Order: sequence, then C-alpha cells, then structure tokens
Amino acid sequence: MNSYTFVGFLLTLGVLIIVHEWGHYKVARLAGVKVLRFSVGFGRVIWRRQRGDTEFVVGLIPLGGYVRMLDEREDTVLPHERAQSFNSKTLWQRSAIVAAGPVANLVLAVSLYALAGWIGIEEPKAVLSAPTPGTLAERAGLRAGDVPTAWSRDQPDAQWSDLRSMTDLRWQVMQAGLDGERLRLLVGDGQSRGTRNVVLELDRVDRRAIDSRFIDQVVGIGPPFGEAVIGQVMAGGPAERAGLQRGDRVRSVDGQPISDAFGLRQRIARLGADGQPAPMVWSVERAGQPTEVRVQPRLMVNGEQGVGRIDAEVGTLPAMTTVRYGAFAGLARGVTMTWEQSVLTVKMFGRMLIGQASLKNLTGPVTIADYAGKALERGLMYWIGFLAAVSIGLGVLNLMPVPLLDGGHLMYYLFEGLTGRPVPEAWLVWLQRGGALVLAMMMTLAFYNDLAPRLGLH
Repeated sequence: MNSYTFVGFLLTLGVLIIVHEWGHYKVARLAGVKVLRFSVGFGRVIWRRQRGDTEFVVGLIPLGGYVRMLDEREDTVLPHERAQSFNSKTLWQRSAIVAAGPVANLVLAVSLYALAGWIGIEEPKAVLSAPTPGTLAERAGLRAGDVPTAWSRDQPDAQWSDLRSMTDLRWQVMQAGLDGERLRLLVGDGQSRGTRNVVLELDRVDRRAIDSRFIDQVVGIGPPFGEAVIGQVMAGGPAERAGLQRGDRVRSVDGQPISDAFGLRQRIARLGADGQPAPMVWSVERAGQPTEVRVQPRLMVNGEQGVGRIDAEVGTLPAMTTVRYGAFAGLARGVTMTWEQSVLTVKMFGRMLIGQASLKNLTGPVTIADYAGKALERGLMYWIGFLAAVSIGLGVLNLMPVPLLDGGHLMYYLFEGLTGRPVPEAWLVWLQRGGALVLAMMMTLAFYNDLAPRLGLH
C-alpha cells in the first residue's frame, strides 16, 4: 500500500463517517435528545474530548462510527432526563434521527458534484479507440477516432442530449444496459466530414454480465483514443532489444494496419494467451522515415492467464476537456447525478439479489482504498468525484431494509406507524440475528471480490 492509497483511504473513510454520524448527531440534538458519545472508528480510543454532554472520540479501527444517545432501553435514565432520551421522542422524531445519517451522505454527494461542476474538472474527450472484435460497438460500426457528440434512448420522441466527455458516455452506456434499452449515438469521424447515427443494442445484453468490465469487454468501449506512439522504453526489455525508440509511430504489425494505441496494446497482450508469445514484425515511422523491427514480447502470467508484454509505454495521452457548469446548472447537476447514481445503485443491488447482475459488483474496503489512492494521485477534483460516488453508495446501503442498518430501523418505525405498537421484542431478537447474518455474508463476499483478482481466483 503506497502513501496515496493509505492517505486516500483514511481521508475517504474519515469524511464519510464524520458526515454520516454528524447527520444523526445534529438531528438528535435538534429533537432534544442527549447525545452521550460521537465516535469515529471502533475499538480502543486513541483520542477523546468532552464538549458539553457529548464525548467525542476516535477509535483505532477506522471502519465505521456511531452516535450513542440516552435511551432507557440501554441505560438507566434519571427521571429529570427522561425527556432527553431517544425512546421518549415521537415516531417522526426517531425516524428523522435515524434517516439523517444516510441523508447527510446524499447531501454531501450533491454538494461535491456541484462543487466539481462549478470549479471544472478535466476529463478525457469522448474520442473512441478501436472497439474489441465481436463487441456491440464493433457490430454497431464504431471505429477508432469516432467522436460521439450526443445520445438518446432508442424510443419514440426521445430527445438528444450532449455528451460532454468519455465519462459521460460510459455513464449513459451503463444506465442503458441496466435498463435493457438501446442507446443511440450521434457520431462524427473526428475530421469534420459529417455525422452518422449509431445504435448500441444494449437490449440484447444479458444483465447478469453487467459488472465492472461490462463496458470494456461486452460493449467494446475501451479507454479514450490515443495514437500508437511509443513512450518510455524500459531498459533490458523486449522493446529495447528490438530497437524501438521513444517517439516511434507504429503503422502496422505483421502487415495489419494499427489504428490506435488501445488496439496495439490488446494485440500484444493477446499473444500470451497460448503460452510463449510469437515474434511480431512492426512497421514504424521514425523521424518521418519508415523502418521495420522484429519484436519478441515476453510472457507475463496474470492469475491463470498469460499476457504478452514489451516493457514500454504504448500510446499518447488522451485529449482532455474541461467540464464546467454555472451556479444553478452545477447545483442541478449535483442533484441529478446523485439521484441517477442512487437509482443505479438500487437497481444494481436488486439485480444482484435476483441473479440478473454479477455479484462481483459488490466490493469492500480493499477496493475502496485502491481507488481512493488512484483518485487522490490524479488530483483533488478526481478524489472529490470519487468521494461523492462512495458517499452515495454508503447512503443507499444504509437505507436498505436490513436489520442493524438505518433502513432496518426505519422499517421498524413503519411497522409501528401502521400498527400503533412497536415491533415485539421476540421479533427484534430474530430480526437482529438475521440482519447480522446478512451483513456478515455481504462483508465476506465483498472481501472475496476485493482479494480474488489479486490472488488470481477470478
């Protein structure tokens, strides 16, 4: 774990936990409930401070937090303090206190997305690499260098919406895939020679195939377009031994034209699937002059699969664009992004539950740490976007009707509101046990999905 990963993980968890618990704390105080402890983290206390009636502490294990309130069901409450106990409050007040944590996470996401829109964030332009053979993008006729400029669902009277970046394109593809609807794209060829209408037949996709690799491997939309130019060459590697140099522009491999860097990287990697990679004859342009080199990739084993490597950077950096919004448009974008991502998260949970989406989509702290580090390394604005996305996931997860989660408590209060009486104690015992079992299974699966790719089990 490098320093970015460690710092990014602690910052991400710290902010999310503090905001979530602050939501519970603030509404509890507004409702007149005495808050005994506000804890960030569990286990041994490594920092504490008393302010008024509340003890603020930091625990050694930074994987959650809690707000402990005065409650007659848990502590002895003095007569003069009974009005300050949680259980003495009305049903609506208790519901508001419980819901405030997840709502605070969703409000944080709105604020962060709005902030990113106001400041502006650098994102790759929607310029496509060559689609992987056999994918939806290839069958739709998309080519390297194509520039999607607008999208719509393939429905009667559907309106066109602008595509601002590659991130925007991938988001629309994922949503259309989960909805089982075709996605229509207005595509230019990047050379101002007109546009054409392209349809991605996402309605034909098995939704169980929708996971983190869906857009790349099934739809065929890979990383943004980059020219097939050699960058840094590692000493002693296959590229150096072949005589490749920084700035070489690859025109063809074994007589087949190369249109972009992604296609070339895929071609190199696939050579290792059947064992020792075969040598390749590259035609490159160097200082305006054509030359031919013979490249012998090395074999690298990734899990159980072999991949070819030449130990050199392949491809130029993608073209970037600044995505920025005005005051009201930025706030509207924050609300829209939070709502759409919340709905997408609920759909994904639902599809996983009924077997229509891969369980590999459920990940845990190891993956969060990895992505937090990468986002922080790329820059503050990328980390802000990542933090907003994880905050939505945390908010939605806590609203699920699972005992021990905030959503489970809200289900108890719904029962109380409909029947006029609280959930019987005998029921609560079994519900809590069931909730603990569900959460334990989810955490086990999340840790497995975190570690399996790193251990070569996927």
